[in-house]
Amino acid sequence: MNSFEKLKELIAATEADATAFYAKGNKAAGTRLRKAYMEIKNLASAGRNEVTELKNKESK
Repeated sequence: MNSFEKLKELIAATEADATAFYAKGNKAAGTRLRKAYMEIKNLASAGRNEVTELKNKESK
């Protein structure tokens, strides 16, 4: 659940940058947004591994 909570926090923190980039065309916000998307990708992958590991533990 740790990866999921971190993912939710990151998305909430990135919302302002997304608005600044898409609505106002702020290029610096776009750079921060791209960085956040990469972090989201990595957290999602970690969360997927976490779920798989827990699922496999329960199966044994």
